[in-house]
Formats: sequence, C-alpha cells, structure tokens
Amino acid sequence: MTRAELAEAVNDYLWRTKGRRCELDAHTIARYERGAVRWPGKDYRQALCAVLNATETELGFAAVRRTTDQDRRDALAINLFSPFDPELVPGDYLRGTQSPIRVGLSEVKKVQYAVGRVASVENLHGGGLVSESAAGHLRAFAPLLRGRASPSTRRALFEAVGNLSAVAAYSAFDIADYPAAERRFRFALWCADAAGSWELRAATLADMARKTAYIGNSDGALSLIELAQVRSDRLTATTRAMLTALRAQFLSAVERTDESLSEVARADEYFATRRPDEDAPWMCYYDHAEHLGSTGKALVTVAVSRRRTDLAARRLQEAIRLQAESYPRSRTFSRIRLATLTMQLGEPRAAAVMGTSITTDAAQFHSRRIRDELRGLAAAAAPYRRITEVAELRRTIGTLPAPEAAS
Repeated sequence: MTRAELAEAVNDYLWRTKGRRCELDAHTIARYERGAVRWPGKDYRQALCAVLNATETELGFAAVRRTTDQDRRDALAINLFSPFDPELVPGDYLRGTQSPIRVGLSEVKKVQYAVGRVASVENLHGGGLVSESAAGHLRAFAPLLRGRASPSTRRALFEAVGNLSAVAAYSAFDIADYPAAERRFRFALWCADAAGSWELRAATLADMARKTAYIGNSDGALSLIELAQVRSDRLTATTRAMLTALRAQFLSAVERTDESLSEVARADEYFATRRPDEDAPWMCYYDHAEHLGSTGKALVTVAVSRRRTDLAARRLQEAIRLQAESYPRSRTFSRIRLATLTMQLGEPRAAAVMGTSITTDAAQFHSRRIRDELRGLAAAAAPYRRITEVAELRRTIGTLPAPEAAS
C-alpha cells in the first residue's frame, strides 16, 4: 500500500471498530516510518497492527527515550521508501502561516486551475513572464496545506500544490534563476513525499535532472534520473518513457553512446505501451512530439560522432511537424537542435537558412535556455563564419538580448 492507502485503511478500521472518525494521513505515516514518532496513540497502534497483521515490536514502536536528531538522520538514511524528509520544510512556504479550518475539493480545483494557467503561459512565452507570478500563487496556496482535509482531499491538495511548485521552479530554471528553482523544486519534492506520490516525485526529480545537466553536471543529472526511476513499477508507461529518454540524453552527454542508443530503444518501447488516460495531469505535455524531440536530442551527439545525420534528424523533423501550437518553445528547441546538427555535419548554408528563421521566432520567448541554445548554434557555425549567410546568422544571434534572471 502507499502511505495514503495505509492511512485510509487505518481510518476505516477505527470507524468500523470504534465508531471513531479519524484523519490519519500520508504525512503522519511518513513520520512513523522514519521513526520521528516512535509511540503513536493507543488506537492508532492497535489499528496499524490489525491492518498490517503485525505486532507493535515488529512495526518498530517503542515507548523509550526521546528521539534525537541523530535518530532521525539514521532513520532517514535507511528508509528506502522516503528519500526526502517531510519534516524539513524547504524555504519559508509554511512557517508561520495560518490556514482555514477545513479544506475541500473546491480549494484543490483552484490550485489546479492556477497550475494550468501558469503552465500554459510558460509554454507559450517562456519562464520570464511567469516566474514571479507563479511564486505568488505558490505563496498564496501553500498555507492550505496546514488545513484539515479528508485523506483523499489532502493527497490531491499536496499533489496540486507540489505540481504548482514544480511549474514555478521550471519557470525560474528557464531564466537561469537557479537558487529560486532549487527552492521550489525541493518544496515540490516535499509535497510529493507528504502525498506519497511516486509520479510527482519522479516528474520533479526529472526536472531537477534537466537543470543539473544544463549547468554542466551530466553525472549529477544521471544520479537524479536514476533516483527518479526507483520503484518504476509505481509509474505509468508515459513517465517511464520520459525518464528513460532523459537518461539517454545524459548518457550521450558523457559519451556513453552505445548505452544511449539502448536507452532510446527502451524509451520507445515504454512509449508504445502508454495509456494517456492513466497519466497524472502534469504529464500531459509528454505526447508523441515531445517523445520524438526528447529522444532526438539524445541522439544528436551519437549522430555527430558517427557522422550520420539520420540518427537524430528524422526524429527532430517529425517532432517539429507534430508539435502542438500550445508548445511553441518545445518546437523551437527541436528546430535549433536540427539546425545545429546540420551545421556540425557540414551543411552550413542549409543550417544558416534554418537558423535565420529560428532567430526571428525566438524573440517571442523570455527564455535564457532558448538564447543559450542559439549561442550553441553560433558556436557550431564558427568554422564557416566566412560564408556570408553564416556570418549574418552569427551576428543576429549575438544581438539577441538574454532575459534577466529574477532577483
């Protein structure tokens, strides 16, 4: 059982046997697992023993000395089910907050609506226009987590706020505001852990891995993505495809090209078995176009090393063709990567034509990552700078302003 499922089973047991309506939740179960609470109340101990068919000793309950900080660290180190400590609330999102007495599904829907609005603008225009507004929504909704709610509503609320925090983090990452991105990612992880949501945890770790790789730490990105793949049996085929495609990218970045090719094939297998109706709301972006763009990016380094444009170009071309109008930034990334690949493999004039068209469209995005990718295209064009079209492309890219990171 997940933590939320165990909590609901305990609540149901106490209602049936004692007529007592309780609201044990996944957050409290996590505290029991880590040893932060060593001796729950009598009714909770009896219910847990009954539901799990175990004794108090087998469950690790003991009325002994007070738990020390070292105990908590030791419990966290050995607890494979909870890699992150829900007791350590990142940043100041919840400290000193006040909350309504009761939280219901209407509040959850308000958070979900805000997530949809923020994510839509971020995809259309980049993180520069929404990073601060997303942070404002997060500060406004985070206090709801202190409210009272049924176990199922509480889980949905933690997932919704965690999703909002992850979107806010990604928008900060898009404009190179890395400290803000890290704080928001960690809050999203805390929410995922409190909800017992393997899907949100995996998606958040994947975005953290993207950021880590982007700042030049491919080995660290591999570690994060492999942490995200823990208990992949709890993840949908779409999420597994996304994680595997990312792992292929990071393997490619450290020149483990054979392994990267194998991971792309594995990602394709997962994607072929996906059922979108089973996916969490935050995975709606990972459609066929996104999969082709992500695996195409993984294969760019392989294509260059083997001097075979077709290894990556076909996927990138199809991703560009299929990308929905609501994801123009994703399409632009694939276009830049295709132009860069074309330039690297010795077709500078064709690449320059492609690149010039891209720079015109790139001006609509408040995205440091878009500018960085274009500078990568300019660097790939350097050996051909005496060609008029290439020189003009490099000049145009050089004049594009980069959005300022948030303070």
